[in-house]
Amino acid sequence: MFVAVALTMATAQASTDYAHGTSFLAPLKYTANFGHFEYANPVAPKGGIVRFPELGTFDSFNNMLDKGRPPSGVSFTGVNNLIYDRLLEPAIDESASFYGRLAEGVWIADDYKEARFLLREGARWHDGRPITVQDVKFTFDTYRDSASAGIRTALRDLETVEITGPREIRFVASAKSVGNPNLPFAIGSFPILPKHYWASRDITRTTVEPPLGSGPYRVGEHVLGRYVVYERVDDYWGQDIPVNRGRYNFDRVKFDYFRDEAIMLEALKGDVLDVRHETVSKAWTNEYNFPAVQAGYFKKELIILERPWGMWWPVIWNLDKQRFQDIRVREALWLLNDFPWENRVLLFGFYKPADSFFYNSPMAQSGLPDEAELELLEPLRGQIPDRVFTDVWQQPQTDGYGYNRENFARALELFAEAGWVLQDGVLTHEATGEPFEVDFIFVSPMLLRSKLNYMSTLNKVGIATTARSPEVSNWEYRMRKGMFDGGAANYIPSNTPGLELRNRFSSHSANQEYAQNWPRIRNPAVDTLIDKVLQSRDQASFYAATRALDRVLLWNFYYIPGMAQPGFRLVYWDKFGQPDDVPNLQRVAWIDTWWWDEAKSARVREGMAELTGARQSNRTGNERQ
Repeated sequence: MFVAVALTMATAQASTDYAHGTSFLAPLKYTANFGHFEYANPVAPKGGIVRFPELGTFDSFNNMLDKGRPPSGVSFTGVNNLIYDRLLEPAIDESASFYGRLAEGVWIADDYKEARFLLREGARWHDGRPITVQDVKFTFDTYRDSASAGIRTALRDLETVEITGPREIRFVASAKSVGNPNLPFAIGSFPILPKHYWASRDITRTTVEPPLGSGPYRVGEHVLGRYVVYERVDDYWGQDIPVNRGRYNFDRVKFDYFRDEAIMLEALKGDVLDVRHETVSKAWTNEYNFPAVQAGYFKKELIILERPWGMWWPVIWNLDKQRFQDIRVREALWLLNDFPWENRVLLFGFYKPADSFFYNSPMAQSGLPDEAELELLEPLRGQIPDRVFTDVWQQPQTDGYGYNRENFARALELFAEAGWVLQDGVLTHEATGEPFEVDFIFVSPMLLRSKLNYMSTLNKVGIATTARSPEVSNWEYRMRKGMFDGGAANYIPSNTPGLELRNRFSSHSANQEYAQNWPRIRNPAVDTLIDKVLQSRDQASFYAATRALDRVLLWNFYYIPGMAQPGFRLVYWDKFGQPDDVPNLQRVAWIDTWWWDEAKSARVREGMAELTGARQSNRTGNERQ
């Protein structure tokens, strides 16, 4: 019997036409024999340290649970997961291409209902034990049974995880599911966990014990809630495979945690930090004019990325609160928002107005629906706002120098139609006598400040408002649990959103505790259009589906769009080497493609000593902590 099973496995492996990578909507850029990504320097030196700030705190190294907050470096997916490997690696100079990392080969069925992976030989955990298909199966069985709501939602269509060979594993979607192009990419992007390590530990609980990994770094010195240092693994098994060559060059990567962005800024100026993404337009405009910038030792760059920017912290409503379930109320609240004033007075004119959930991409709606979109929207007529078909969506019109009286008048009409009228200066529900109140929760004091004018406007129409900015972990807990009236939720989509749309906007996600659908949107038409996105097999159908979905979300006023990013605001001390000529990237790749440059560091050190009359630091990158 064992021989028969072995022969079956060998036959399956031999018959699978594996490829070195896979893509969606566009052909692969890199051929099977590529040596490294073009945005990586294959001869970059190893050494030094880079220090980056994070806001808030962390209290667990288990990254797959709803409970606890893991630190950067142990993030579930993406470049900020430094300790685990994944089956596939995305290329950030392509829109939706993935190449083998743990897997040397990948095969995906034409209907996207089946995916197979062939593991590399020689891949190993940090304790020296090999990474096996048993680890992969354990990982996805665990994710489906015990992971966070977002992970379980992403894998909802996955039915079977089957080992079919010594190095081969097969994933099969449910027969009832539609073919979902995002499912194989999600499987390929999720971190693989060590079965033998977790055999003696409870993976369903938070932990302060650094876990066993397999990636380019391991957890080093750390203090919970304050900082964590990742140490490069000298004999990392994957350092010379094509997707990793020239990447992960720092000996140490340190994340420092702050509760206040102003203190974070001063730490950067004081050489306690090296690089950060500046998120506050006031600081970007006013704070980076100190002598180190003028002398060229400190850099401030607005980097244009070829990626969707989506919406930067739009206001959202908790639809589990009855007063926000009425679309007339949501539209009235939308009409009272004056983004041009906010941008001019508080945000230094930095931002663009967000007019799409997929801003800065071909997925974004514009004008009126075209023929391809109408094919998707017409069957939903009567379930979606009529203006989807007749009106061009745009933000409320104001000149930015005073409130628009027509917007105020129309907002009060909508409130009255929904049963809310002004009584002695208080917006009150006619039937119940309930006053209209909004308790806002914001992620930072800076964001709260930017919304003060909006709250003042709500006060003018009789809506009492309160607002707070709790510690980040507490903020995240409140948003996940629905302990808010109004808040804000950053949404920056990927190039091929599918599963993330289900997590963010579907009725299924709204009914799951701790899921990512914080507004609790439950709309069958939205669910239908998300399925259309998932069913797309070419660019034309994919863009038609995202644009149609975009319109329906916008015209339901679930979000109040405001800011859209014009680019990535990168600020850093000029002591690092960077690859040359890397246009059209999807993200800034400082953490995994930059390297320590001792000559640049010495220039900064000596120049700052001359500027300040004191030594900034007399230690090399390999010595600094």
